Amino acid sequence: MNFPENLKYTQSHEWVRVEGNEAYVGITEFAATSLGDIVFIEIETEGEKLDKGEAYGTIEAVKTVSDSYMPLNGEVIEVNENALDDPALVNKDCYGDGWLIKIKLDNAADADALMDNKAYAEIAKD
Repeated sequence: MNFPENLKYTQSHEWVRVEGNEAYVGITEFAATSLGDIVFIEIETEGEKLDKGEAYGTIEAVKTVSDSYMPLNGEVIEVNENALDDPALVNKDCYGDGWLIKIKLDNAADADALMDNKAYAEIAKD
């Protein structure tokens, strides 16, 4: 599986790409593969300030529904409408066009505490 070096990762299988005081968030290839064919994404938290670990939305696959969690404290400033309209984008390109939310970070330095790709690869193989 692919876990790009330029991203940070969480135990709950989200990836984070920090750009200044903002970050893009999505689910990892491991999560997308584990869920199977994603058929519906619901994110109704745009404009809300959420804490790390709070659910920002749900992802529905053919046989399961899974919450997606905030990797860091911040405000959801944008939702990827393309992924909402075509949830299969997450399966096809989870690290690119299949991103889910963009957040304004409370503290960008908090991302340093997240896992790098090598540490995440260790938990993703279990």
